Amino acid sequence: MQTTTTKTATSYVNAEGLIVGRMSSIVAKKLLNGERVVILNAEKAIYSGKKKSKIAEAKEFLEVGAPMRGPFHYRRPDRMVKKTVRGMLPFKQPKGKTAYKRLKVFMGVPQELKDQKMVSFTQAQSAELKGPSFTLAELAKEIGWKGE
Repeated sequence: MQTTTTKTATSYVNAEGLIVGRMSSIVAKKLLNGERVVILNAEKAIYSGKKKSKIAEAKEFLEVGAPMRGPFHYRRPDRMVKKTVRGMLPFKQPKGKTAYKRLKVFMGVPQELKDQKMVSFTQAQSAELKGPSFTLAELAKEIGWKGE
């Protein structure tokens, strides 16, 4: 019995200046198609809308659940992006779980990935936004992230 392993393509996505929801939906489609996806600069992704209302909404959401039993809500930007992508996958099905395992998210660019060619999605760029927007790092700091 011989097993063959096929090497799947890996996409390196630069999240800087991309809208979180639109980027996540594109990444979810790539994951379901069998690609590996690595998201870099997660803290520089953008939320659209008024900052005060989004922060109030996030703080209200953090109060849901029991502290020891969950659900657990992340405050780190990379984990927030990963959870957003997970919400766009059929996670309770086997194909969704295997797709989710092919996703990696980093804040900044790790030293070993500096030379990789990064892609950016034109349909997720914030240049077409007409209203206010702010970065994911700003939101994370407001809700309790003690990062940079």
